[in-house]
Amino acid sequence: MRLLRTYRRPVKLELITSILLIISTISALLIYNSPLRSVYKHIFNDFYITTNFSLHMFINDFLMAVFFLVAGLEIKYELLHGNLSSFKKASFPVIASIGGVIVPAIIFFIFNKNTPFLYGICIPISTDIAFAVGVYFIFRKKLNPNLKVFLLSLAVVDDLISIAAIGLIYSIDINFTYLSIAFFILIILFLANNVFKIESVTYYLISGLCLWYFVHLSGVHSTISGILLSIIIPSTSSSCNLNCLEKLQRLLVPINSILIIPIFAFANTGISLSYNLDFTSALSLSLGIILGLCIGKPVGIMLFSFISCFLGITEKPYYISWMSVFLVSLIAGIGFTMSIFISEIAFIHDAALINIAKMSILISSIISILSTTIVITLCDIFKKTTSNKSHVS
Repeated sequence: MRLLRTYRRPVKLELITSILLIISTISALLIYNSPLRSVYKHIFNDFYITTNFSLHMFINDFLMAVFFLVAGLEIKYELLHGNLSSFKKASFPVIASIGGVIVPAIIFFIFNKNTPFLYGICIPISTDIAFAVGVYFIFRKKLNPNLKVFLLSLAVVDDLISIAAIGLIYSIDINFTYLSIAFFILIILFLANNVFKIESVTYYLISGLCLWYFVHLSGVHSTISGILLSIIIPSTSSSCNLNCLEKLQRLLVPINSILIIPIFAFANTGISLSYNLDFTSALSLSLGIILGLCIGKPVGIMLFSFISCFLGITEKPYYISWMSVFLVSLIAGIGFTMSIFISEIAFIHDAALINIAKMSILISSIISILSTTIVITLCDIFKKTTSNKSHVS
């Protein structure tokens, strides 16, 4: 899942988030495959915040809207000031990310074009930046320090594409009355920013809550309200103080990183590890996810970035090698949390398919982590061998 990368924060927070995410995932797996499974399911599915709005829905629909608000603020900052602020800065990771989305989607489509599982086509297109950052920090002493910039820039574009896919593909039964009210609130927010120059964080959060409510009622997936609100948030200020965007980053980044991401992982990685899970009933779904993430991501990123450089459309940064790009492409195959979120939306009425999809995502993530570890280890051995030979000669 995506961490806010534009806000200047201690590296320790990224590492803590990765650790909490791993702990949450393992805890959910252990509890779900123990006698406590019924308690786990009861808490998330049978405990209601309000009528027809369970704790699980609160996490997936409301807390994830906050997550997407943070992701949207990040994207906006990157477009204005960061790694996507110019074509020269953005072109290489943007094209690489597009390849990392298109190729996995094609692989999934090939396996599922004549099946009822095609609705899950967006499951293998996402990268879980929390786990990706975790893997990066584990091997950071053996990796080019500039790789993090490329990895995070790649993830920003990945965020944007995934958000668009959720809004376009997974919104059903649209209620245009509620959608019109949400649009009206959006216009009011736009005027507040651009005409009345309101910079109150409280004002935008309360208005954003109203926006979320009517987007949720409209049938459009409510997490889109987070990205819509981020577009409206003021990003300039006439004073020397932090602007509204930066204030929201300062407020929401710790909440998002330390609470929302681990809670989401805990609530959604209850996966049955029993041997009687019937993969044969949805083999094409499983293969589409696993091959899309483990093969499609690396192939897409490498293919699109290499061809674009060959054609002169973009230029690979001089400070990273093609081997470094390949390592990032392997890490990008960890789709975990975001892929699980999309599988929950895609197969919302079929618990068996969700479980198979989650297991496939888990397998994909393990394969991607192992393949990254193997390649990094082999590269390290090769460097040491080459270094020893040079010293001998």
